[in-house]
Amino acid sequence: MGLIRKDRFVCLDCESTGLEPSTDRIVEIAVAAFTFDEILRRFETLIDPECSIPQTSQEIHKITQEMVVGKPKIEMILPDLLSMIHGHVLVGHGIGFDMALIAAEAKRHSIPCRIEQMTYLDTLRMARLYGESPVNSLQHLRQHFNIEPEGAHRAMSDVIVNIEVFKYLARSYQTTEELLQILQKPIRLKAMPLGKHKGRRFDEIPLEYLLWAERKDFDQDLLYSIRYELKNRKRGGGFEQAGNPFATL
Repeated sequence: MGLIRKDRFVCLDCESTGLEPSTDRIVEIAVAAFTFDEILRRFETLIDPECSIPQTSQEIHKITQEMVVGKPKIEMILPDLLSMIHGHVLVGHGIGFDMALIAAEAKRHSIPCRIEQMTYLDTLRMARLYGESPVNSLQHLRQHFNIEPEGAHRAMSDVIVNIEVFKYLARSYQTTEELLQILQKPIRLKAMPLGKHKGRRFDEIPLEYLLWAERKDFDQDLLYSIRYELKNRKRGGGFEQAGNPFATL
């Protein structure tokens, strides 16, 4: 790794039957090796998951049961795909999920796989670090940076958009190592990204909800932001105020 504009990366995206890597299956996978200047190689395929695709998932990625009939099974394409991505820095939006899906499929079929030990750059976390987009979903970032749409929410169209989003988010960094080092530290979020208080500033969220949320298995940035707010309230006496029904009278 050297100058970020000269390095090679691999962008990865999977569509699946659901959101649980240990039990759900991949139905489509897309990979593109790229530099800042060009896409060097791309690969995409639908996958026969050998199980039903829930309607809720079909509504998101538009991949129906009929579309995967006769398509390759994951164990047929996984060795070549792992060979293609080997040695590169992975890029993806919430890429930890895609990596976990692939690792689970490899384990299921006894295919050697070290994807979870690979170096990666998560554009979701890069967007949080950037901090200028009100919403950090891939499609909102596409609109924020005025990137042309690539069609339906499918794996390769998401990969192409993701590459362009990555280039915008990475442009202020000189080297890949610099960016990786910055992303080792947790990022303090401006607003709650999920749940019933989604979009609210952390100082507007009730104490009871924050105390509940800090015990959940959220990602490092969200937990850091919740705990930062709790410490801030403790320093400012917010804990006592929250428990006093007469504090606002």
